[in-house]
Amino acid sequence: MKSGTPNTMRRGKERGVVLIVTLIMLVAMTLAGIALIRSVHTTTLISGNLALQQSALASGTAGTEAAVTWLTTLAQSSGTALDANILSQGYSAQRRIPPANTSWDAYWTSTLATQGVVTLPTDTAGNTVQYVIDRMCSGAGPVTEVSTAGCATSVVVPPLTTSSRGANASNARLSNYVFYRIIARIQGPRSTASFIETIVAL
Repeated sequence: MKSGTPNTMRRGKERGVVLIVTLIMLVAMTLAGIALIRSVHTTTLISGNLALQQSALASGTAGTEAAVTWLTTLAQSSGTALDANILSQGYSAQRRIPPANTSWDAYWTSTLATQGVVTLPTDTAGNTVQYVIDRMCSGAGPVTEVSTAGCATSVVVPPLTTSSRGANASNARLSNYVFYRIIARIQGPRSTASFIETIVAL
């Protein structure tokens, strides 16, 4: 008699099924582990990029403040000093824009950097800030010569009367401001480059 043979065959088949299920589970766990590692790696990259962005923003703000200080000082010292280019200090009496199909980074490297930019010392975060200042005019010259300079200026509000102040009373008129654009370029770690554009009215 061959007693016990069916049970032995059944156990062999069961062991084979268990091995296949184990292998499938092992593959699934391996794929899940790889996916988890990739997810953690992506999250780390995103966090790092956000930190670099915040650092660049803080450094760029410092550059903008330096440009505003220079611009305000020169505007207060002489009323005509800003009518002409001072490229050695990164200042242009007329606005500059990249040609069509040219990025700001390429335009900065090929044109603005050769004309003259202001470079601040590298800060503790490893960011190097450069800036330029453009008067928002189509040409150099006095702002009053609109046909030549073509400057963007603020609108002057005409006097208004109110019943509470009397028929002859008028509100204060807005001053006539000239607009300047400050562009700061922040060169940071990992060869990153960021730009901050600020409009100032003086």
